Amino acid sequence: MPTILYYVHDPMCSWCWAFRSVWQEIRESLPESIPIQYVLGGLAPDTNKPMPFELQQKIQGIWRTIKEQVPGTEFNFDFWAQCQPRRSTYPACRAVIAATKQEASFGETMILLIQQAYYLQARNPSDDSTLMELAMELGLDQQCFIADLNSAATQEELFRQIQFARQTGAQGFPSLIFHQAERYHPIHFSYQDASIALIQIKELLDVRQAGG
Repeated sequence: MPTILYYVHDPMCSWCWAFRSVWQEIRESLPESIPIQYVLGGLAPDTNKPMPFELQQKIQGIWRTIKEQVPGTEFNFDFWAQCQPRRSTYPACRAVIAATKQEASFGETMILLIQQAYYLQARNPSDDSTLMELAMELGLDQQCFIADLNSAATQEELFRQIQFARQTGAQGFPSLIFHQAERYHPIHFSYQDASIALIQIKELLDVRQAGG
C-alpha cells in the first residue's frame, strides 16, 4: 500500500474553514512523493427540518470561538437571518463528488466555493438550488451536475467515504491521517502552525527510511 496523507473533512464544517490556510501550507510543504486524498466525513445527514433555534445558537457560538482562537477566520453572521438553516451537510458533500466526476480538480474548487458561500456570502449550501448556482459559477456541465448531485451512485460514494473515514480512525473534522506501512497514523495539528503536522509526518518518513 502506498504512503498517503488523508484529509478527512466536511465542506460545511466551520473548523475545516478555520484550518484552510494552515492546510494549504501543509500541502505545499509536503514532499511531492506523498499523495493527498480528500475523504468526506459527512457531518450531518439529509433533513428538510429547520434547524432548532438552540442548535443555531450553538453553531453561532462555535463561529465566535473560532474567530477568537484562529485570528483571520471570517464569518458572515447574516446567514442566520437571511437563510433557513438546516442541519444537513450531505447535499454539500454530494456536490463535491458530483463536481469531481466532471474533473478531479473541480472537487477542491467546489469545496472552496461551498465554504465561501456559507461563511462569507450568507448562502445556504444545504439547498440544492445554491449548489446548482455554485456549479454554474464553476463552469460545470449543468445537466450532468444536476443528474449526479442526488444520484444513487453519488450517494453510495458518499457512504463509502464516510465508512472509510471511520476505518482510518478519524476523530472529528478536520482530521489528518497518514497511511504508511499498512497503518493509519493520526496526525496532530495546530490551526495556526503548519509545522506541528509537518514534523510528525517527517518523523514517520524517517522511521520508514531507517527501516523501522
